[in-house]
Amino acid sequence: MTNSVDLLKSKGEGLKDRLSVLLDNMNSVLIGQSRSVRLAATAFFAGGHVLLEDVPGVGKTLLAKTLAHSVCAGFKRVQCTPDLLPSDISGVNIFDQKESCFSFVPGPIFTNILLADEINRATPRTQSSLLEAMEEGQVTSDGETRQLPELFFVIATQNPVEYHGTFPLPEAQLDRFMLSLSLGYPSAEQEVDMLERTLAEGAFAVKPVLSVADVLEVRARVRQVFVEKSIQQYIVAIVNATRASDQVILGVSPRGSQLLMKASQAHALIAGRDFVQPEDVKLLAPSVFGHRIIPKQRGNKVSHGEIIEEIAAGVKVPI
Repeated sequence: MTNSVDLLKSKGEGLKDRLSVLLDNMNSVLIGQSRSVRLAATAFFAGGHVLLEDVPGVGKTLLAKTLAHSVCAGFKRVQCTPDLLPSDISGVNIFDQKESCFSFVPGPIFTNILLADEINRATPRTQSSLLEAMEEGQVTSDGETRQLPELFFVIATQNPVEYHGTFPLPEAQLDRFMLSLSLGYPSAEQEVDMLERTLAEGAFAVKPVLSVADVLEVRARVRQVFVEKSIQQYIVAIVNATRASDQVILGVSPRGSQLLMKASQAHALIAGRDFVQPEDVKLLAPSVFGHRIIPKQRGNKVSHGEIIEEIAAGVKVPI
């Protein structure tokens, strides 16, 4: 008879295989973006949300759609515009003349995976309608609170170099995102490969490889990944270094340290480990902390990650 240890090991191996299939599924479409794919999957399995910041045409929306279509779950897309209202996202009560009562018509936020495309084109009022949903997993409309699905994930995109007709996300909204990613341009060889695949019909289509139950199982396993005391101290040391840095006006909050630990647990599990290493923390820190700091010299948001890398390089790594 198989003992409990062997059974747990076999489950873990099967889980790793399913995670590998998901990454392979996404990498087959997103050429040269293996790092971004892994980071997006890390936030997805850690229970966080992702903000994609980059110039048009590099694959932000494609990454979001590929991740969503790789999971057999509900998926909705909202194209954010200045005239988008909060009720267009959360839903609205409509009077039913036949029943002589109001009935609630759910908005696109009542789904498993929500793509908020060009979120910085929505007004601050509409952006704030996502705050409660992203933090508490619920929506309050007309005084009534409604729970969102257990699996709820927001992946938002924005163009950081275009300012006409946009509304920059406030710090409170940015803080709701676990990771902020920038894809960047592919290499010449990768772009040629991309052109070749474009000629093939259905080259960028993917099939679901995970179910909602699979994702929830992975999230449960993420919470079991061991984080040694010295790793926790290492995370806090980096956070304190951002608060004491001469380059930063506002450092990382305690929420940031919590999210970095959760992301490190998910990253370790994807790598096939049941414990977090310092390398997980150091790799994820720029993406988790970059959008949470306010540098003294305001510039492009993409450079914030480089500031975090420089700060983290000065913190002693635990052995």
